[in-house]
Amino acid sequence: MAKKTPVPRTEALNGAMEALFFAFRALVARPDALLAEQGLSRVHHRILFFVRKTPNGSIGDLLATLGVSKQALNRPLRELVELGYVRAEADPGNRRIRRLNLTDAGLAFEELLSGEQRRRFAEVFRVAGPAAEAGWREVMARLADPRFD
Repeated sequence: MAKKTPVPRTEALNGAMEALFFAFRALVARPDALLAEQGLSRVHHRILFFVRKTPNGSIGDLLATLGVSKQALNRPLRELVELGYVRAEADPGNRRIRRLNLTDAGLAFEELLSGEQRRRFAEVFRVAGPAAEAGWREVMARLADPRFD
């Protein structure tokens, strides 16, 4: 049996980056197409996802979560409000704070966009098993950790 030559670390890391690229492309393909039909983009999807995840969250909370400027958030959020997907209402205790929620149409659209992604994750995690899912979650958390910048 021939001795296996070790893959240089750079090639292995490139392989991991390539796998992430292709997995992400597969994960966003359908939602991107649905968004494009309405002249919307991936940032609109992110807004819908996080507004659904954090009902009654403020615009400031959303800015912090997305890590974007007010200027970058203004247009897509305004478009989602105009389309009737997001409701922005003044906080009763502090009228300067706007609270964000999805409308029924916004919930349905977010489900259309993210539902297929959730289904895909559920099936992949089922097939891969709990240990693989836990490992994946750990790697993703560490990739997002600013200590590794």
